[in-house]
Parts: sequence; structure tokens; C-alpha cells
Amino acid sequence: MFNYGVNEFQSDSILLSKKISDSSKQYEGLYGVPRGGIPLAISLSHLLSIPMVTDLNTTKNILIVDDLVDSGRTRLRFPHNDYATIHIKKRTPKECWPTYFVRLEGDWITYFWERGEKTSSEELVVRLFENIGEDPNRDGLLDTPKRFDRSIKYLTSGYDVDIKSVFTIFEESCDQIVILKDIEFYSLCEHHLLPFFGKVTLAYVPRDNKIIGTSKLARLVDIFSRRLQIQERMGEQITNTLIEFLNPIGAACVIKAQHMCMLMRGVQKQNSVMITSSIKGVFLDSVKLRAEFMDLIKL
Repeated sequence: MFNYGVNEFQSDSILLSKKISDSSKQYEGLYGVPRGGIPLAISLSHLLSIPMVTDLNTTKNILIVDDLVDSGRTRLRFPHNDYATIHIKKRTPKECWPTYFVRLEGDWITYFWERGEKTSSEELVVRLFENIGEDPNRDGLLDTPKRFDRSIKYLTSGYDVDIKSVFTIFEESCDQIVILKDIEFYSLCEHHLLPFFGKVTLAYVPRDNKIIGTSKLARLVDIFSRRLQIQERMGEQITNTLIEFLNPIGAACVIKAQHMCMLMRGVQKQNSVMITSSIKGVFLDSVKLRAEFMDLIKL
């Protein structure tokens, strides 16, 4: 990644303005492509004494100004205008090269006016489309950034939940293993942002007659699965949370899942299943109780 700073911008603006002024063409207006082209258009307007315009529906000879030509999709929106940018990428098709440019780059560029502000999920999706050579303006993709934004917020909604709100604790005489089997879950692998999914089995042995509502156990799985995860950590988080809030004699979590990062990419092992267990307290200390638990979850 190349961090593009103020000093580079100032010197490159001067170089670009010289290339434009050295040409035989006379421009009556500069149009800055939102949003990256606007800072450069402002700078060139001062250096060249050419006014900025916001209306392209004119007969004036207008120079289009942008910070970067990457895939060339934006460049092709202005086929009848000259185009000026600071950067082009090494992969930019020759037919999309601007009329004037300063730098040829291979790295991802972060401009100083982008740093320090939060980029929306929708903007990131648009950049992703452009980076893989797709056209974010084609019909099938126009609303995809908005749909992705809603989807990713839901799939990672576990970060925003107050875990204390889940623990509705009741008092009931119970000193046996409590098991909830086959809780379906879907999560996102933090290494590839691809889904992994399967079933969770939870168990605990109450202490001091304290039990938790059954649906709350399933809710606990939702909280930790709706985050960027790895399967091993997810199981540990669930049992540690049970220990912290319920204080049982023992707690256990067994997860059986398939990972799309193995099924659809990489080694592509279609029948692979990953099983992890997190066992705490009496389940760990008592061979007999652990064996009973394992027998019960096979039923």
C-alpha cells in the first residue's frame, strides 16, 4: 500500500499543471470527478486559472480531473473529454489512459484526504468491483453495495450485543448435565471472509441450582457466531462466558462445521468437516462425566 501525502500532492499538482499548460489545448473549465478528483481539480484551478464547473451539459471544452485511473471504468464515462489524473495503475488498459498523468503505480494507493475518515461499506464494495475488473454501474450491481452493507451488518451483529442481557437465570433443583444439541449457526471465517457453518452442542452442570433459559443458550451461540471468527476461539468464548455468568460446575461446547474456505478454494476438500471441543471444570476433571456427556450427544 502506498500512502500518498500532502507534499507529494503539491509537487505532482505542479507537474500535472505544467503538462496541461504545455499542451496546445485550451480548456474553459475543470470538472472534478467526485470525490477523489475534487481536491486535484481545486489545485489545478488555482495553478492554471481555469474555473471549476459542475455542469457538463455545455459546449465548453472541459477537462475532466480525477485522482486515479485504475480499471478505466470511470474514464470511459467521459469518452469525448480530455482527462487528467495524478496516477494510473500498471494494469490500466491502454485505451483508458488519461490525456495527462504524473505517476504509474502498481500498489494500492491511500490518499491523504481519505485517511482519518471512515469509509462506508458501500464505498468499499464499489472499490472491490473496480479492483476485480467489474463495472459497479451495470444494472445487476447497482444496488449490490447497499445490499452488502445490510448483510454484513447483520452477519457481524454479535459485536453489538450486551452479553449480560442474554443471561436470564432461574433457580431450579438440578445437579445433572444440561445439554442443548444441534444449534445451527453461520459465521464468517476471519482469514478469508468466507462462511463456515454447522451445529453446536452446549452442556453445563448447574451450581447452586442456577440454570439458564434454553433459548438463551442458542442466543449465546448467535452472539459469538455473528462475528469474524475462527472455530476454535468461538467454542472457547462460549464456554468461558457460561463459566463467567452462570458459574456452573462444568461447561462444554462441541462444534461441528464445514468451512467454505476449504470447500470452494484452497485444497477444495468437499467432504471435510472440522470438529472442535472446549471443555471446562468437572467435564475436564471427571473422566466418567466426560464419557457420559460424549455418549449423550451421540443420541
